[in-house]
Amino acid sequence: MKFYKLFIITFLSLSIFSCGGEKKSTAPKFSMKIDGKTNKFQLNATLKATVSNKSQQTISDVAYTINDQKLTNSSSNPLVLETTIPSSFLLGEHIFKATIMYGEGKTETTQKNVTILSNHKPKIYTYKIINTYPHDTKAYTQGLEFYRDTLFESTGQFNESSLRKVNYKTGEVYQKIDLERKYFGEGMTVLNDKLYMLTWKANTGFVYNPDNLERLSTFSYQKSKQGWGLCSDGEKFYKSDGTEKIWILDAETLKEQYAIQVCDNKRSYVKSNELEYINGKIYANSYQNPSVMIINPKNGALEGIIDFRGLKEKTTVLPTTDVFNGIAYNPKTKTYFVTGKYWNKMFEVEIMEK
Repeated sequence: MKFYKLFIITFLSLSIFSCGGEKKSTAPKFSMKIDGKTNKFQLNATLKATVSNKSQQTISDVAYTINDQKLTNSSSNPLVLETTIPSSFLLGEHIFKATIMYGEGKTETTQKNVTILSNHKPKIYTYKIINTYPHDTKAYTQGLEFYRDTLFESTGQFNESSLRKVNYKTGEVYQKIDLERKYFGEGMTVLNDKLYMLTWKANTGFVYNPDNLERLSTFSYQKSKQGWGLCSDGEKFYKSDGTEKIWILDAETLKEQYAIQVCDNKRSYVKSNELEYINGKIYANSYQNPSVMIINPKNGALEGIIDFRGLKEKTTVLPTTDVFNGIAYNPKTKTYFVTGKYWNKMFEVEIMEK
């Protein structure tokens, strides 16, 4: 028995020693350093970086990418990157990768986070009131949109959420459906003669017939966990979720294809709320701020900010009066309609540069 125990101990010891001897190092052979003191770069700015070859491998090539888009390297040394950020790149935080090809067909990737910003300051706009109309003080306004000369409005809050058709001149609600108690209604839009409405945290959107507000179907979100604002350019949807991202959704499947991130020349912006697509741009309420952002839908650049300060003070401020929210564009009058949550007034305005 003693001999057997000694044999087992010796065998296990040799096995452990043998396995340890065969273990290969997993330490990275390469690292990357970005030149300068920042990882933020504007479009058309110069980005420089250097790859460190720690183990002195024989390198055949290095491929550099941001958000999986290839960068052109003007340096003759593959370990040194000198490039200009293309103006076609999406803005926001992305992964900057260097894929090193070395030895006989081997590769290794090293990466950093970088933020791509716009290379233009946003323009500042103001407003001129054209008309003032009544608005339902029980409407926690989430979405506004004109369709076939009718103003549609979606409202929020648990046990208060609704979808309605409104006579904007009188404030009369002439058709209305209520959502189930468990849903907190959010933004909505119309595409291909169907009305699409979001809910907040229920991961559920609804599709309606805009003629009679009959519910036709439902859909789910994917990577975006919340529903905030929704608009369409006539071909696809844009959906905000409270983060810096605005998601692009396929018109047929409602699947998220990719996201743009809202940025100006200095930083990114979160809480894009109610959305409206107007003349090639996304207009987005900035939640809890009396302003609307004008966003380039191609790359996320914040091109303008409409300053709506002073508008809330033109309402009768009640104990329930909440923040500025809701924007719709009337293509016939070429004017904008804005209001707020539980406001007693809706305003028809023109927008002009300050």
